[in-house]
Amino acid sequence: MYSASDLRKGLKIEIDGEPWLVAEFDFSKPGKGQSLYRCKLKNMITGNTMDKTYRSVEKIGKANLEEREVFYSYFDSDFYVFSDAETYEEYRLSGQTIGDMVNFLIEDSSCKILFFNDLPIDVTLPIFIEKAITDTEPGARGDTATNVSKPAKINNGYQLDVPIFLNEGDIIKIDTRTGAYVERVKKA
Repeated sequence: MYSASDLRKGLKIEIDGEPWLVAEFDFSKPGKGQSLYRCKLKNMITGNTMDKTYRSVEKIGKANLEEREVFYSYFDSDFYVFSDAETYEEYRLSGQTIGDMVNFLIEDSSCKILFFNDLPIDVTLPIFIEKAITDTEPGARGDTATNVSKPAKINNGYQLDVPIFLNEGDIIKIDTRTGAYVERVKKA
């Protein structure tokens, strides 16, 4: 159990049998009486948010969370299949659980799955991935005074903005947290 004084941004707690993340945190000590800990909480399963205030004497439950190292294996009709790095046990996650990160899955790439009471609730991908541009307008030279960009697609259809000098076949680095272009890795 946590006490209210343990609260801080990023702490994962359990309320009514569900895991919550402390998204924002504020401490106040009124002139008299107990200290107040105001938190903005985000449900780690549904994504809902709520505000909650704790007094200094209150106890808060620890979330039963476990993170496991896995490898993305393949897509099977409705599910994305991951294999445990140590036991080779398979975990099937729906597209809803993975969300927009599905655009950045690469077969046999290392990932981490966060489990709450043995239920997978979140996937963490490597921060950067490398993908080849499959569709974009031909590259152009010049006009480098401003950050001019153009749309480009990678092999799964995901579209992002890239600098105008890139061409089809160029391999680029993409930030999986934002989905944005980072740099060109290899020229076609």
